[in-house]
Amino acid sequence: MHLLEAGVEINVIRAWLGHVGLETTHRYAEINIRTKEAAVALCVPPDQSSAASSQSGAWHRDVDLLKWLDSL
Repeated sequence: MHLLEAGVEINVIRAWLGHVGLETTHRYAEINIRTKEAAVALCVPPDQSSAASSQSGAWHRDVDLLKWLDSL
């Protein structure tokens, strides 16, 4: 993923990793993106109307943490 994000052509990455086809290389990229999306989704603050909001921690007020999560 780091190579792809840095602009390395996917066929070059495929060859370096020894993958026969691009399908295998694409699988790794897709899994990485899904994993990040799932992690961010778990960090969404609960509705203010829910009972869980009164039990939530102070993490949702941490500006630096929220900026970091947005950067993922």
